[in-house]
Amino acid sequence: MTNIADLPNFGPKSQQMLEQAGIKTIEQLRELGSVPAYLQVKQHSGNASLNLLWAMEGALTGRHWQEVAKHDRLSLLMQLEDIEINKRP
Repeated sequence: MTNIADLPNFGPKSQQMLEQAGIKTIEQLRELGSVPAYLQVKQHSGNASLNLLWAMEGALTGRHWQEVAKHDRLSLLMQLEDIEINKRP
């Protein structure tokens, strides 16, 4: 598995969004983690939805994105909020 699009929950459009944000390999995605990677994509493409976050977390943990959305939504949103708050001046 070499392309991000080969990961579960992803397709060519997701891969393109990640590549435009500078995330070109599965290893880069793993190193960043789903929340920081989502924020990086969001900075480069304002139209990234939370479904991308669920998809990334699912791909990294071997689960379907809908399972992630159902069971980990609050935790991921809190991580997202923590990072965004800490970035403020």
